[in-house]
Amino acid sequence: MPENTKTTRLNKRMSELGLCSRREADDWIARGWVRVDGQPASMGLQVTADARIDVDPKARGMQEQQVTILLNKPMGYVSGQAEDGHQPAVTLLGPASHWNGDVSRVRFAQSQLRGLAPAGRLDIDSIGLLVLTQDGRVARQLIGEDSGMEKEYLVRVAYDEVAADVQKAFPPAALGRLRHGLSLDGKPLKPAQVEWQNAEQLRFVLREGKKRQIRRMCEQVGLKVVGLKRIRIGSVVLGNLPVGQWRYLGPSERF
Repeated sequence: MPENTKTTRLNKRMSELGLCSRREADDWIARGWVRVDGQPASMGLQVTADARIDVDPKARGMQEQQVTILLNKPMGYVSGQAEDGHQPAVTLLGPASHWNGDVSRVRFAQSQLRGLAPAGRLDIDSIGLLVLTQDGRVARQLIGEDSGMEKEYLVRVAYDEVAADVQKAFPPAALGRLRHGLSLDGKPLKPAQVEWQNAEQLRFVLREGKKRQIRRMCEQVGLKVVGLKRIRIGSVVLGNLPVGQWRYLGPSERF
């Protein structure tokens, strides 16, 4: 089929163009805010790659009010829905835990919690940078199918019975396997940056996010994870944000 005659569902095409998430697209279409080649769009419409898609300014206004929040998640909280009696990280968000070092001028409102969802996981026994957003564009950047966003972690480890000066005891060849050569769930992992930060702590930089990936990688080479902290996603860093506190993504920050 010629390239210009292939069709894609409108909400998917709008997501591919970075206009919004698929869910947002459906909402905008339902509100009558989307036109394709000058005509009001209908739900489920199939469009070609060269179709002209116009969005009502009202949709842009709604999008501009959406917030993205950075939380330094403590241990003992789950990223998403409550499970096994553990509270979701979103329950930490409120005026009392808003970091006083936040330089953004956004004021907290309860409406900001509606539709706020974690863009990626951070295990219950891990701490550090967790992103929660109302903005589908941000979510797609971080966890979309084609996302290759870097995520950086500091990982304290033990090797067999060795808990001090682990670097000296750990075979260099096994470090090479952590960087490239391991598989999870029957699929080879993408190359990772892994290096010693100090004698007991590794620095990982990953471009994928399988469930409990770092812990499972370490298990395969005989390492036990003692502590895990995420300190960066893309170009956004955890910085001095205290544990259990949060701030807004700044206007000049981009993932």
